[in-house]
Amino acid sequence: MIGFLVAGLVIGALARLIVPGRQRLGILATLALGVVGSLIGGLIAQFFGTGSIWELNVLGFVLAVVAAVLLIGVAESVAGRSNRSVRR
Repeated sequence: MIGFLVAGLVIGALARLIVPGRQRLGILATLALGVVGSLIGGLIAQFFGTGSIWELNVLGFVLAVVAAVLLIGVAESVAGRSNRSVRR
């Protein structure tokens, strides 16, 4: 469980480094996006038969980072949309 959280934090941090610009995400949001990204990446890797969702493999890690990057984009667009509605 602790390894899963650490991997999620690493995946979230890598995703934030890949996404250009400054993200207004705290460490808990980074952790949450990384964990969700690792679950998505693990499920896709398991679908391709490269291993279980609970084991670390290269394809699952790469897919997890890609999923986390996409989730950061979604989180920023949702947060940006809610910030624009508050300003009006």
